[in-house]
Amino acid sequence: MHGAAHTGEPHHTSLGERLNWLRAGVLGANDGIVSVAGLVVGVAGATTDRTAIMIAGVASLVAGALSMAGGEYVSVSTQRDTEQAALRLERYELETMPEAEERELAGIYEDKGLSPELAAEVARELTEYDALEAHAEAELGIDPDELTSPWHAAWASLVAFTCGGLLPLIAIALPPVSLRVSACAAAVVVGLVVTGWLSARLGNAPIGRAVARNVGVGALTMVVTYLVGLLFGVTTG
Repeated sequence: MHGAAHTGEPHHTSLGERLNWLRAGVLGANDGIVSVAGLVVGVAGATTDRTAIMIAGVASLVAGALSMAGGEYVSVSTQRDTEQAALRLERYELETMPEAEERELAGIYEDKGLSPELAAEVARELTEYDALEAHAEAELGIDPDELTSPWHAAWASLVAFTCGGLLPLIAIALPPVSLRVSACAAAVVVGLVVTGWLSARLGNAPIGRAVARNVGVGALTMVVTYLVGLLFGVTTG
């Protein structure tokens, strides 16, 4: 009856993990928008040569996407190695001192508010069902069957950054010279409003503040890089 009442409702860690992936994707797209926009607007401040702007923009897009993917791969690989080492230690302790580990598990549930008798019973039944999973989740906060893949994280970051970076790249490539920077800035503001709204929704944060912060950082980046581009263009000209 309980299962029928909640059919299709997400439970346990899968929902949180999906939200983390979505949040990471939104942040990756946001980084792509701001990074590429800052560079192409800066170059546009120094020159009106469409080819130079596009070469710089594409180079920024490729370098940024690969950097994000590589950084995510290294970071998640390190996290995964740490988790696997902790699981190996936990597995060894379960094999060599099972009684002590069961008492430790019972103590964890006592600390969460269960009575000593109920905590001992829960620890015993969970240990009998799957000792490693029970201890890993309670002691380490790890699901042995749900370790994050560094390759998945790398590809997700690469795709998210690329999708975000394409927005300012296309927006500055299509309009005529007189509208190039303003069209790019407008497109970037719209993109940042969307990513700010999404990040706030996923994190249950105030939407207005998140959007304002997102747009403010992006606008400041474009203004600064454009002024640098103007200065560089005047100096070299």
